[in-house]
Amino acid sequence: MMTGFRLSLSPLKEPLGFVKLVEWLTAIFAFGSCGGFSGTNVVSLFCGGGVNETLNASFQYPFRLSQVPLIDGNATICNHSVTTTHLTGDSSSAAEFFVGIGVVCFLYSMAALLVYLGYMHVYKDSDFGPIFDFIMTAVLAFLWLVCSSAWAKGLQNVKDATDTDGVSGTLAICKGGNVTCEVTDFANMRTLNISVVFGYLNMFIWAGNAWFVYKETRWHSQKFSSQPGPGRQQVPAPI
Repeated sequence: MMTGFRLSLSPLKEPLGFVKLVEWLTAIFAFGSCGGFSGTNVVSLFCGGGVNETLNASFQYPFRLSQVPLIDGNATICNHSVTTTHLTGDSSSAAEFFVGIGVVCFLYSMAALLVYLGYMHVYKDSDFGPIFDFIMTAVLAFLWLVCSSAWAKGLQNVKDATDTDGVSGTLAICKGGNVTCEVTDFANMRTLNISVVFGYLNMFIWAGNAWFVYKETRWHSQKFSSQPGPGRQQVPAPI
């Protein structure tokens, strides 16, 4: 059996190869739109007759908000002494899990495309290749569901911690008195919303691709080869 590299672009014209190329692209959009994020919320403090103050809350991937300082060091704000204060919450595990699955799918799709385009003759002549491909595709489809759901919840936690209510609950001077705190300029989280959409989109694409990979396995071929053909009569077993 010839096992050398034989470049052929014909698999890209079939669902097996074309969908894998789509998976490669959507994985890039998913982890890129999440892992490359950074933004700043501007918090305005209305001091009730005094000079108003502003604070900047800059946060980025992987969203360890408990390490993001609102006030770095002791300071006097609105005639109140305030100690070092950080945002609350930590969505790093969900964000890193999401980006990690995206990177794994990116690398696996790239490796699978290499096999499809150069070693399809080996892929089709073996049982291991299609079965391994099917199992990996099904597992990654499930992991996209898990990581996208976790990241959707983590993103909501980030939004809650950085909005007016979240910041007001973190800053001691905002809890009573004549100081009013409000987030007056929000970071654009559109790319984070897009990352969640791409996460669920990847889940559907990988789940759909599992069918095309399954058709390459011996399980599918045995299922149809065992079915009687049209007009074929069953011969009774000898007694």
